Amino acid sequence: MKVKYYKEDDLLLIKLSQEPYDFAEMEDGFIVHFSKKKKPVRIEVLNASRLLKETSKALPKSVIKEIFSAA
Repeated sequence: MKVKYYKEDDLLLIKLSQEPYDFAEMEDGFIVHFSKKKKPVRIEVLNASRLLKETSKALPKSVIKEIFSAA
């Protein structure tokens, strides 16, 4: 899993797999990309700073460190 935060777009990208994605679905500020076998391979979090502020205390420290080191 790889996590990257794009400050200029306020977008958090979570790559769950290197598998190519075939289609995506958007729901409540999240875009989930799926493989042909309907396996989630990538998650985009729109307006990520709001979510990070609300949930940062619940995230593992390693994830927080990786997100904010990319900012």
